[in-house]
Amino acid sequence: MIRGSTRVAGELGLHLRAAARLVSITGEASGPVRITANGVTVDGKSLLGITSLLAAAGTEVCIELDLEEDAAVLAAALACLGGGDDDA
Repeated sequence: MIRGSTRVAGELGLHLRAAARLVSITGEASGPVRITANGVTVDGKSLLGITSLLAAAGTEVCIELDLEEDAAVLAAALACLGGGDDDA
C-alpha cells in the first residue's frame, strides 16, 4: 500500500471541476484508490464520492492506493490537489 497527503490548495476547495480532474487521474490506477478528508473515506475513482467530501481550501486529504505500481497516479493526484495542476 502506498499513501500520501496534502492540503487542498484551490481557493474554491475541491469543487466539481477539480474533482472531475482528480477522477480522471485516479481512474488510471490499476487497483483501488481511497481518499480521506474530514474523517470520511470514499472511493477515489468516484466523482460523487469525492465531491461528498466537501473538502474546502486547506483541508488535509489523504490518498491511499493498494498497488506500488500506481505510484505515478499517487504523485499526480497529490499534485492536482496541492495546486501543482492548473485544472485544480
